[in-house]
Amino acid sequence: MQNVKNIVKKLLPKNVRYTVANFYHLLVAVAANIRYGFPSHSAQVIMVTGTNGKTTTASMIAEMLRNAGHVVGINTTAYCRIGDEIVEKSSSRTLEDIFELQAMFAKMKRAGCEYIVLEATSMGLVQHRLWGVPCDVAVMTNLTQDHLDYHGTMERYAAAKGTLFERKPKLVVLNRDDEWFEFFNKFEADERKVTYGVAKDATFRIAEADMNQSGSDVKIKVEGRHDFAFHTNLPGKFNVYNATAAAAVGWYLLLEPEQIAKGLGLLAMVPGRMERVDEGQRFEVIVDYAHTPDALKNALETVKNLTKGKVWLVFGATGNRDKAKRPLMGKIAAEYADKIVLTDEEPYSEDPAKIRQAIMEGIVSGGGESKTTEVADRAEAIKKALTEARPRDTVIITGMGHEKVRMVGGKALPWSDVDTARRLLKDK
Repeated sequence: MQNVKNIVKKLLPKNVRYTVANFYHLLVAVAANIRYGFPSHSAQVIMVTGTNGKTTTASMIAEMLRNAGHVVGINTTAYCRIGDEIVEKSSSRTLEDIFELQAMFAKMKRAGCEYIVLEATSMGLVQHRLWGVPCDVAVMTNLTQDHLDYHGTMERYAAAKGTLFERKPKLVVLNRDDEWFEFFNKFEADERKVTYGVAKDATFRIAEADMNQSGSDVKIKVEGRHDFAFHTNLPGKFNVYNATAAAAVGWYLLLEPEQIAKGLGLLAMVPGRMERVDEGQRFEVIVDYAHTPDALKNALETVKNLTKGKVWLVFGATGNRDKAKRPLMGKIAAEYADKIVLTDEEPYSEDPAKIRQAIMEGIVSGGGESKTTEVADRAEAIKKALTEARPRDTVIITGMGHEKVRMVGGKALPWSDVDTARRLLKDK
């Protein structure tokens, strides 16, 4: 089937190809829903979209609902869980093949899931993978540069995300501080639209956040009247935003404040999201999925603020994707990291040396060339940082996060940043 699709792509003009592909995806979505009997309609569906923070925000929402006694199904980039059972994902894609996705919803229905929490990606939306799936609650985290290889422009990227809000969900939750807020604020909710952030007019205003390595203690003001406090174990300003978005969902689903606070506090870790690797070493090691300029900046800002020593960054960039973000990420690395080990990530079919070269251009423009070492082999790059790091330093390894394979030269190779770091630390 994939070979046929590739042949069709080559034969048809781009504009015709898009129309044909769009119709094809829609037909498949309709067929999959009919095949499984529209199983997602048996639950309330919460969709989280945005560039960064989807997995963490979705996980926080699910944990709140589970703590409140509800049976929850959740599907994210990092993992899928039905009730208490972790279900192995068939691919690294956020939204699987449409038939597999509907089969998963059917399993959730049989398990008695009252809520389904999903990441809604821009490509999943425009390719109709969520056609036929109701959306009761829609959450927007933020919009920053990503997927421009597919969408072309930020405006088209935003429009793809906007198709979720065109459905008029009962509840819409928007990031009041995001620069694309006005674009998404034009969409109406069926029942209620709320906002979150530090802006004075945010429905859920972040009034105070005490951040440290063990997470954040957060105080928010709800609708200008109610004071609400919670703790999240996940460090960083961006996780304060993710947790506040989740709290807003819980509040309007009529969970008790105690249930919301306890649920947010129970989530200890999200796979590949600021995940600590501890083998008794005297410095911090963190694995994070950060693969966009904004996510990399957020991750580095967080560890910079919490590190007394030097910040070591091991990173690269994905092949066959948005090439424009590579020098941007290099410049961010130069600004925030004290030591940089530039390496390969997932080159796919691209020449990895050219990917590194594009990143290096950004590093050089940011004045970071003298503190950068280029090590193509990812394991050797991680080993270098772990070997040279000193007490009170932090080594952050970004780009792969939770992923268990790397696409190199058209082949899927077994890989885990977490497992690699753990093995190397044990061997020290």
